[in-house]
Amino acid sequence: MNKVVLVVAAHTDDEALGCGGTIAKHVSQGDTVYAVFLADGVTSRPNATSEELETRNAAATRAQAVLGIKKSYMLGFPDNRMDSIPLLDIVQKLESVLEEIQPQVIYTHHHGDLNIDHRITHQTVMTACRPVPDASVKEIYAFEVLSATEWNTPGLAPFVPNTFIDITEQLDTKMEALDAYALEMREAPHSRSLGNTKQLAAFRGNSVGVKFAESLMLIRHLS
Repeated sequence: MNKVVLVVAAHTDDEALGCGGTIAKHVSQGDTVYAVFLADGVTSRPNATSEELETRNAAATRAQAVLGIKKSYMLGFPDNRMDSIPLLDIVQKLESVLEEIQPQVIYTHHHGDLNIDHRITHQTVMTACRPVPDASVKEIYAFEVLSATEWNTPGLAPFVPNTFIDITEQLDTKMEALDAYALEMREAPHSRSLGNTKQLAAFRGNSVGVKFAESLMLIRHLS
């Protein structure tokens, strides 16, 4: 039976960086993928303009079309200031999306990321997806995002992957989606470069005997 999958990300581009290949693989297998973004990723920047936000949103639309995401939701919380909002307010907005689409699988941020919005997004997911009777969500995974997951204090809630998705056939799709976010990518040797993204996929893949992979932390699996 085909699955309903939801990617819960703090900002547009996190979905492509963290699990773009996995999204494309789900779509190729006939699953339906949705995405929800809690903040915009732009307005916390000095002198940010409405034009920059429009450009970022247009890039997100292109990237999601490449990946095959059916629909996305923008929750509109303050960028890089989500710690200023009561968690309950964030959880309730996500719960309304969960009620609407009834996902079985969720992908979200690692709880130990440096970015505060990433950490709160993870906490929001875990709160909204409490394992109560008749809950639709059966699987929750955390992904890694370059320049956030590996940049936190060493040894503080490290990302330790235990699930690997072979994205050898989906790597080009992931890279095409990231091309749409060209303004958010950086030149090597910056961690969030296209080259390093491909190198990470090769490293994760080679560590489990395939060409390219995305690595995840399994948070919950109910079968």
